[in-house]
Amino acid sequence: MHRNNNQPINTKKMFSTKNLLTALAVATTLSVVSCKDAAKEKEKATADSLAKVAKEVAVADSLKKIADAAEAAKPKSLVDLASAATPTLAKAVVAAGLAETLSKETLTVFAPSDAAFAALGATLEDLMKPEKKDALAAILKNHVTAGAVKAADLKDGQMVKMLGGKEVKVSIKDGKVMIGNANVTGADNAASNGVVHLIDAVIK
Repeated sequence: MHRNNNQPINTKKMFSTKNLLTALAVATTLSVVSCKDAAKEKEKATADSLAKVAKEVAVADSLKKIADAAEAAKPKSLVDLASAATPTLAKAVVAAGLAETLSKETLTVFAPSDAAFAALGATLEDLMKPEKKDALAAILKNHVTAGAVKAADLKDGQMVKMLGGKEVKVSIKDGKVMIGNANVTGADNAASNGVVHLIDAVIK
């Protein structure tokens, strides 16, 4: 069957199809643009979230550093200072049962160095035995005096009464301070409940 060449062309239908194709093309374009915009929005939201998290982490880190610095600047107790400066003294204090006293009362401690304790040899090791607790406490108390005594408060020839009852003479010459037979090698270490002076010998 052949089409009659004289049959009129349906232009209305042609335009309708053309319009439909155009609409589809526009819709497709808008869909692509919309997807791209959505992707950009999602990317921006992700970037914003990461930036927020990074900022929160930075703030938390800064706060921790501030807290750590404040803790480091906070004066330590006499026991804390002794533990850091002369670990052997700290062990002796615990063995003698004096940790609580040195943590609560306001005192001045003349703290022998580890080398000073080492010079005692086996004597200190023996004194740290439970049965020698009282003898060790008596020795350590003769390195402690009541109150917070700074180096500037000490006078040449002064007698310092220790908690153990012993009186120890202060000698000052050319700016160098001695307490009994020991030289003060590190003065005025402030603690939250007193002062620690480092010395190079066990006071006899």
